[in-house]
Amino acid sequence: MLYYLFNYLDTFDFPGAGVFHYISFRSGMALITSLIISVLFGNKLIGLLRKMQMGEQVRDLGLEGQKEKEGTPTMGGLIIIGAILIPTLLFAKLHNVYVLTMVISTVWLGAIGFIDDYLKVLKKNKDGLAGRFKVVGQIGVGIFVGAMLYFHPDVKVHKEVSANYELKQGETFVTDSHRKNPSEDIKWIETRDMTTTIPFVKNNEINYNWFLGDNAKNWGWIIFIPIVIFIVIAVSNGANMTDGLDGLATGTSAIIGIALAVLAYVSAHVQFADYLDVMYIPYAEELVVFISAFVGACIGFLWYNSYPAKVFMGDTGSLAIGGIIAVFSIAIRKELLIPVLCGVFLVENLSVILQVGYFKLTKKRTGIGKRIFLMAPLHHHYQKKGMHEAKIVTRFWIVGILLAVITIVTLKLR
Repeated sequence: MLYYLFNYLDTFDFPGAGVFHYISFRSGMALITSLIISVLFGNKLIGLLRKMQMGEQVRDLGLEGQKEKEGTPTMGGLIIIGAILIPTLLFAKLHNVYVLTMVISTVWLGAIGFIDDYLKVLKKNKDGLAGRFKVVGQIGVGIFVGAMLYFHPDVKVHKEVSANYELKQGETFVTDSHRKNPSEDIKWIETRDMTTTIPFVKNNEINYNWFLGDNAKNWGWIIFIPIVIFIVIAVSNGANMTDGLDGLATGTSAIIGIALAVLAYVSAHVQFADYLDVMYIPYAEELVVFISAFVGACIGFLWYNSYPAKVFMGDTGSLAIGGIIAVFSIAIRKELLIPVLCGVFLVENLSVILQVGYFKLTKKRTGIGKRIFLMAPLHHHYQKKGMHEAKIVTRFWIVGILLAVITIVTLKLR
């Protein structure tokens, strides 16, 4: 909203109004604003949640320090969601397709988590929202995101082609003085298709339409939308699994958000994209504003969620932040980097799948179920081994930082 106001004032040469044209300024303001909102207003919301007796109901799993967490306010994810949406609405271009997609996805997944927390805490339903309804909601998000990114006319990429390339339907040649063209044999086209990036490969772009052949060029959504649904479900559930120790999911998500901000900035900046030889995505620069607000919200929430936590994010926060990471990665064509970037979420998810699968398999074969880990998800395994909660969280953060660095390095490591 402020962007439109200052853009209007700039037409009258209002002093300082022009600074709102710079994505770096608006991203910085979004980060600062989200930090202020989450830190200043977070304490008030925590007090309100405590007054409404929105406390966590803790099952006795025999973990050290577990009972002390009984009654800690949950649904703190509302702080994160508010601290993301308000700066985005203030500083981003709201007509931008990527911003609209991110805002709607955030509200949608946050609503699913809120209903789940509401049923658990206020209605005393220990199971919360039935799993099938969660999945249906996540599938709905996946369909919406997939359709928006595949069919919207503003979702485009720039590709390098030969000088004698013949344009196809929906493609146009791009003339941009900022690009470095080393020879007359290279041209650039702007095209509307779902090309994505393959990490660690030299010619690292692939189009989803390719899987269906040239005769089915307009049917790539049959492949793309199911992939989007799978990624949204996997990453949001991974974040939900990771949210088991104070500050673990929040800190890990902030680290992932910083890496995504770097990837989004270089992908949406024609000169950096050209220099790094990565896919240039027009109009995606507004995503940097959104992800800056996301990072600020996570860091601000960590003020209250770090050990010993004064509030838990609940499913309201964990499903939302996982979905945000998934949708954002897809929007900047880096979804195939998710297993690396979100390696902590992936390992937490896999630990549960392996634990349950191995237990059922051994019980079927021998009559006695055996376990791979002392307890799943993986962070509880280390708790059972006697490691302090704060040390586990810090080490997981270190792993998350390493994975984020590796992800960014893939820009040139091919």
